[in-house]
Amino acid sequence: MSYDLEQENKEILARYKDLISNTYRTLDEENNKLIRKAFDIALDAHKDQRRKSGEPYIYHPIAVAKIVAKEIGLGATSIACALLHDVIEDSDYTYEDLKKIFGERIAGIVNGLTKISIMNHQNISVQSENYRKLLLTLSEDFRVILIKIADRLHNMRTLESMAPDKQKKIASETVYIYAPMAHRLGLYNIKSELEDLSLKYNNPEVYSEITEKLELAKENRERYIEEFKKEVSERLQEEGLNVSIKGRAKAISSIYRKMLKQGVPFEEVFDNYAIRIIYKSDAKNEKFLAWKIYSIVTDVYHSNPSRMRDWITQPRSTGYESLHLTVLGPDKKWIEVQIRSERMDDIAEKGVAAHYKYKEGYKQSHDDRNFEKWVTEIREVLEQQQNLTTTELLDNIKLNLYSKEVFVFTPKGEIKILPTNATALDFAFSVHTDLGMKCLGAKINGKLVPISYVLQNGDQVDILSSQNQKPKFDWLDFVVTSKAKSKIKSFLNSQKNSFVEEGKEILQRKLRHAKINFNDEEINKLQKFFNLKSSQELFLKFQTNELDASSLRKYIESKNVFNNLLSRFKRTSTKNPNYEDSKEMNLNMIVFGKDEEKLNYTYAKCCTVIPGDKIFGFITISEGIKVHNDNCPNAINLRAQYDYRVIPAKWVNEESFKNRIKIEIEGLDRMGMINDITTVISGAMGMDMKSMSIESNDGIFTGTINLEVKHKGQLEETFKKLKAIDGISRIRRL
Repeated sequence: MSYDLEQENKEILARYKDLISNTYRTLDEENNKLIRKAFDIALDAHKDQRRKSGEPYIYHPIAVAKIVAKEIGLGATSIACALLHDVIEDSDYTYEDLKKIFGERIAGIVNGLTKISIMNHQNISVQSENYRKLLLTLSEDFRVILIKIADRLHNMRTLESMAPDKQKKIASETVYIYAPMAHRLGLYNIKSELEDLSLKYNNPEVYSEITEKLELAKENRERYIEEFKKEVSERLQEEGLNVSIKGRAKAISSIYRKMLKQGVPFEEVFDNYAIRIIYKSDAKNEKFLAWKIYSIVTDVYHSNPSRMRDWITQPRSTGYESLHLTVLGPDKKWIEVQIRSERMDDIAEKGVAAHYKYKEGYKQSHDDRNFEKWVTEIREVLEQQQNLTTTELLDNIKLNLYSKEVFVFTPKGEIKILPTNATALDFAFSVHTDLGMKCLGAKINGKLVPISYVLQNGDQVDILSSQNQKPKFDWLDFVVTSKAKSKIKSFLNSQKNSFVEEGKEILQRKLRHAKINFNDEEINKLQKFFNLKSSQELFLKFQTNELDASSLRKYIESKNVFNNLLSRFKRTSTKNPNYEDSKEMNLNMIVFGKDEEKLNYTYAKCCTVIPGDKIFGFITISEGIKVHNDNCPNAINLRAQYDYRVIPAKWVNEESFKNRIKIEIEGLDRMGMINDITTVISGAMGMDMKSMSIESNDGIFTGTINLEVKHKGQLEETFKKLKAIDGISRIRRL
């Protein structure tokens, strides 16, 4: 391909000038020189490189630097590092070269970014250790992860030029690790955009549908916000308050989550946009003015007290501060109103990076104290969980990334912030590991409760302990904080080996008594019979007496029954010569990979699949290929962690396939309604209805129906006919 190099050089310079003009912080001459030097080195390093789209590669680091400068609000050091972030990986420049030119700090940050980039090109089978390194890097210098998030955001914004399977892999990884990380660092706008862009590639139909509907509703939304402004602004001005009022649509991914959670279409999600009131204030009057504005808004509009959230009196652990209320606004529609000062808005937009701008004149609870505490906890968890799989590691870390929070008090009145659903035992571990290990119970507001008690906002917690108490396996069933989980697991693992040996001896004695040989083959059979993952688990269950002599008797009886059935099958198998043929015929329905190979498969239990659905295959370790629906709740996790085991799959023979699905139906409970429904399903559509369950309440019925469907077209036609029945208000596939 030929390129207009002169025109491209002009464009590169224009983009660099745009970067400098969009810096969030004021740059002095020294800082400008630093950024210019980084730009010159990056330009030289990438001079012969192009992106997949054909553009000069340098466009990418300039764009990442602009996100770092404008949207995250970092200073000159970070902007320079963003410009240089791919230099070590993609050119002849080394860490030592950058150290000589820019010094150890900048070279160290760029080196950290290089390690993460190399990690992203490796198989996920080795990524558990790499994710651990990524998070440890965060605790060394959080700018590394902020620049990495900016890098990922620009990659997501320019993902069109990638192959579809690559798009899904990158989108899944983004929503799995980078969006939660952005959330924890207070970058709410970036977190929402990462989730929206991930949805765009993981579920394009849903993304397009919601985008179109938001666009159609835009005019009504703007008119509604103008009316709200008109009614409230006058009152605010009378009080001498300097405010700006703006409206915004909620994130597409957030609306989709509500649609799924509430089981409603887009039109029934009542708060798909919000109004923000931002006021000017000094440090002294900031809190007072927020409540004054709250008072004025609730004088004009009725509020819903159950949806009131005060993040000013007690900020979130991310540092986020805002007053949220839901009011019955113009046209009698509920709408969320967020009240915050310019400083609070800055922190909500720029996250942890903005804290450093406001260290003077504000209490420390407003800056990065919580963030630093969280970083310390992350490091502690990582250092104690060396043997975890990728899934376990990320699940534990994400407890600290994404969870909503509950605020409780120690007996001395100090506030502790814990994730929602945290228990009294989690609280004990958060105070001190030794207290958690010996926790016997708790007093909540003076009342005795078990250690599994789920904490509520405002609880005062006093832990009761005993020197004789030790952690138990069932503690893992109810603790939610990563610190508590890791400490309990660490203790239990230290005891596990001796318990395993003890259980092994118990099982050997019982088998000897039953005149059964103790060998690997028999242990494997026992393991499968009791549906256990390992022989260790089997021995432990005999040690704890969960399995005993009566359990073993059932196993022996089943062995005898199985042997009888096997011999019967062998005697009668010749009577059905078509059996193998019909089994083979089923293999023609789905083909796998680019070469469309016929392979054995089974359906995953986590989702339902019917012909016409978009599907993919997943290669399991012990059960061959499992077929999943593209919208399976586990699809994102599988693609993010094990993309190298995901294989394309497609339908080739829909007609001969049948599958069972469940639908939910809702409407007015009138005479003859059930008859009308069954007439459509069994009569007009000739479908096999396996079961029907109907409940009626105050003239409204809801029901679930199990159907056997031949193909997707048949299901869609059935939905169309059911919707036409008088009184039916909603139908959806579960």
